[in-house]
Amino acid sequence: MGSETEFGLIDPDEAETPGDEWEEIDVSDTEADRIARKRDREFEQFRKRITDADQFKVEQSVFDDATLAALYKLVQDGHVEAFGGPVSTGKEANVYQALGDDREVAVKVYRINASNFRHMRDYLEGDPRFEGLGGRKKDVVLAWVKKEYANLKRAANAGVRVPDPIATERNVLVMEYIGDEFDGRARRLGEVHVENPRTAYEVVREYMRRLYAAGLIHGDLSEYNVVVHEGHLVVIDLGQAVTVHHPNSRDFLERDCRNVAAFFRRQGLEVDDDELLAFVTDPDPDPSRSEE
Repeated sequence: MGSETEFGLIDPDEAETPGDEWEEIDVSDTEADRIARKRDREFEQFRKRITDADQFKVEQSVFDDATLAALYKLVQDGHVEAFGGPVSTGKEANVYQALGDDREVAVKVYRINASNFRHMRDYLEGDPRFEGLGGRKKDVVLAWVKKEYANLKRAANAGVRVPDPIATERNVLVMEYIGDEFDGRARRLGEVHVENPRTAYEVVREYMRRLYAAGLIHGDLSEYNVVVHEGHLVVIDLGQAVTVHHPNSRDFLERDCRNVAAFFRRQGLEVDDDELLAFVTDPDPDPSRSEE
């Protein structure tokens, strides 16, 4: 990564008003569920094409009928035109590169039987957007996907550079693909040599501050959830991000500060955890603390 990279910030004047953190998120059956139950001829043809495609054969267990119906609906709606290969595979989700309406997109497919189901609940319980969420795995995973979509929109509106959220259907999220056709996916901050760590640190801490001012805390921020793309830093993986009113928000924020400060100390900077925390929460009053 060249020393000329300046990691330009988004102009705050271009940001929109952050979203409503109290907006209820619906996890009831979607059009994809209806399509999966109906299983008409066109859906069956789509199902066969997908399950026969080489890029999906390794992880066919991910693609049950309802997931295939979600992909089918996203294709019908014009959000996805052609599927490419896998970008990443994980315990909770697989990410695939695809062609969208006018650009490359990333298609993130969450497993309904996610192995980190309880981990998801830890971040959902206490979030005012998910009051009354039941204990079914399906509901939890669907809520998580809609939460990630809402968090991406809110972060972008706050002036944080994140993948542009495009659409969601059931357990599938379509968003901007961060990468290019030559080098593949964008590299994580922890995977590159940072020649200008001071500038990188100032951008990351400013994005943390903007998230906080918009009422969001990333909750899992580290050098592995920030990528470098075309001279910019992009914050990714906002599925677990919580509002400042979450009962564990302060713990999550302090952990984010520790992780970020530790990384930049390894880059040779004198960064203090508490000073970073003070920067993120100042000058506005700290909404994660209850009034005395």
